[in-house]
Amino acid sequence: SRASAAPGCGQVWGSLPEADEIAVPTGVVTGVRAGRHACFDRLVVDVAGRLAGYSVRYVPQVRADGSGDPVPLRGGAFLEVVVHAPSYDDAGAATFTPPSPAEVVDVGGFGTFRQVGWGGSFEGWTTLGLGVRARLPFETVLIEGPGDRARLVVDVAHRW
Repeated sequence: SRASAAPGCGQVWGSLPEADEIAVPTGVVTGVRAGRHACFDRLVVDVAGRLAGYSVRYVPQVRADGSGDPVPLRGGAFLEVVVHAPSYDDAGAATFTPPSPAEVVDVGGFGTFRQVGWGGSFEGWTTLGLGVRARLPFETVLIEGPGDRARLVVDVAHRW
């Protein structure tokens, strides 16, 4: 999803879907956090173990895992963030539970993010809905380590 023109801060990002199938899932989601930067907002999904893959794409409506119910989100555009790791362990015990399904992470005052909603975790995948100000360019990066940990990072630019 690369664009030929760079947004204001020199990134060369696009708005087309990004995905990667990596390995057999062995990891579990342990946290979700967000941060503000000068040129973009960042969403991070923390995983203990190996992340099997991910999919990040703009959709008309983010749908909850299992039920298919709409995930209500604020914003002018919606990113569906699917992590190929559950948020529960082999015994079914939660490894991550959002403080509020409607507000997984507080993104008040962010330049681009409007809301992070919980789409649930079902059959080994975890879904988050990311409401953003508009359909803006984004980049997805998988960072492995240190140790047996991984992070899925989704950066969304403040402007084209």
